[in-house]
This record gives sequence, structure tokens and C-alpha cells, in this order.
Amino acid sequence: MKTSTLLSERLRSHRLSAPARSVTDAAAHMLAVQSQDLLAGRWALACRTGGEPPLRAVDRAFERGDLVRAWTMRGTLHIIPARDLGWVLSVTGRRQRQQAATRRRDLGIDDEMLDAVTRAIVPPLRDGGATRAELFDLFRGAGVDPTGQRGIHLLAELTLRGLLCQGPVVARPGITREQRFMLVAEHIHEHGSPDDPLAELFVRFIDGHGPAGIEDFAWWSGLTLGQSREARERAAGRVSVVDDGVFVSLRRPRRSAAAPDVLALGAFDEYYISYADRTAVCRPEDLAAVGPGKNGMVRATVLAHGRIVGCWTHASASHGSPAELFDPVPGEGPIDDAVDAALARFTRFVEG
Repeated sequence: MKTSTLLSERLRSHRLSAPARSVTDAAAHMLAVQSQDLLAGRWALACRTGGEPPLRAVDRAFERGDLVRAWTMRGTLHIIPARDLGWVLSVTGRRQRQQAATRRRDLGIDDEMLDAVTRAIVPPLRDGGATRAELFDLFRGAGVDPTGQRGIHLLAELTLRGLLCQGPVVARPGITREQRFMLVAEHIHEHGSPDDPLAELFVRFIDGHGPAGIEDFAWWSGLTLGQSREARERAAGRVSVVDDGVFVSLRRPRRSAAAPDVLALGAFDEYYISYADRTAVCRPEDLAAVGPGKNGMVRATVLAHGRIVGCWTHASASHGSPAELFDPVPGEGPIDDAVDAALARFTRFVEG
């Protein structure tokens, strides 16, 4: 597949050139967007939605229970439609446990400890949920020290067991980056049940990320290559093969002529992070500038006609600071005004 075609199709599948009608529609299309940075995850949905929804529109979707955040794959937090959480974890949960098993043994996490903290937290959670700090206090009351990452690993395991999810955003002055943990049984009222969850995961990945291959799906989902090949086989007829090992959706959204050519994508955005090989969207010499760095961070990026041409930060954009464009910007003439417009859209998102 020609690079220009691949970029054009990915912009469409990511809803960057074909914006969704609402934040929840964008979330349903993408299935899961990486969100260890909660602000970046919320922006990922807003910048894929027409009409420039503000931050509070995304937060209302959490408040309604349409969206939740959870460790859905690779041991990493993602925003996901609430109805999809259960079946996605039925596919990815075992693999996540395998990958975290050694660390959890080192932390002394076993069934006895999990049972103790479960007994301690379930009654309080029935009364509107709890913050992470409040849960950690409950852990201490049950005789479990949450320090040294033990608390986070316990919360992740309780999520994989289907007990917890992160729901409403905590109301505080400024931009809140914390949610309340909720009981899945009380917070999520509708549960999707695809006939073949493994095949469904592959189809939904291609819907929101194609053109893409088996290696990309394996990286994104955290599944093995063997499981990923099985997913592809079980999804036969539900995706289209456009090249050797490259798949696209059968349900590609319609592009919008009003969609901008230059976009400011947030940290850890799916457009960059979701692929085993990222050089189609970012020049090899620029990969180190974007990340992941030694600290695991992936920077917010400037996208022009499908290619990453620079980086920015959420904080600097809110203060009117310019982006850091690569020199030279690959394949582009002057785009300063378009970049400023893209950053201004983010500012309206957080301030609107």
C-alpha cells in the first residue's frame, strides 16, 4: 500500500478526517483509547468528534456511565465504552495477569490479600464510589500496605476480576485528572456480548485503526502473535484484505471536507502509539523526540496531512506557547498559522 493511501485511510479510520457525531460515538468507534494521562485520553475523543465538544462534554459521558476507564490491555489504562468493558477483559485479562504475575508475587499479592481488600472496599463503594486515596486508606484498614505500587496492582487486579472501573471525574477546581472508582455491578447497566469476543476485538481494532496488520493488533491488544493470528482467522469476512497482511474495515466512515489538515494530538494518542511500526506516520529520525522515552512518556504531537511534524505540551498550549516543529517540517511549507489554530482548538476544549 502506498504511504499516501495508508495515511489517508488511517486518518479516516481514526475519525480525524471523518469526525464522529458525539464523544460517545467516537469512543464506540475507537473501542479503547490509551489514557494513563486522563486529560490526553479525553482530548483524544474530543478531537475525533465534530463540533468541538468541550472537556465537560466528555466528563458528562463518564458521569452518565457511558464511558469508563480501566486497565483494558497491556496493563495500561484506556477509556472504553462501559458496555464493552466486560467482553474486552474476557479476551485480554488472562494475558495481562500473566505479564504482571512476577511483579505481583514480589508485592505479596495473593488471593487472601485480594479477598481482604475486597471485603474492605465493597460496602463503601456502594455509596457513590471512592477516590484512589480513599481506597488506599481502606486497604490500610484491612492491614494491607498500598505503597510500593502494591495499591495500584491491587486495583488493576480487581478491575481484571470485573469488580472495579473508574467512572465519574472528581469535581475539583481547574482541570481534574482523577476519577472515582466504582463497582462494575452497580455502575455499568448494559453489557455487550459479541458471539466471538476474540474476533470482535480484531474487527473493532481494524475499524478504528486500519490499515493495520497482525503485528499491530498484537502490540495494541497485548495478545501473543498466535492469539492474534487466530483472531484474524476467526474474523474472516468481517474485514477487508487490501495488501499482503494489511487489513481495512468494511465500515469506513465518510470523510468531512471541513476536517482540518493540521491537528494537535494529545500524549499517547492512538494514531501514533497503536502500531508495531510507527515510521509510516513519523520519520525514523523523529521517533526519539516523540517517544516512548526512558520514562515511558509519549509526547503530544502535531499532525499535518497524516504525518507527525512536531511536538507540544498540554500546559504550554493552554498558556499560548508555540509547538516545537521538527526542522525541516517533512513535506510541508509554512504551517505556523494552522498549528496555532490546532493548539487553540485544544485551549477551547479545556476552557470551554
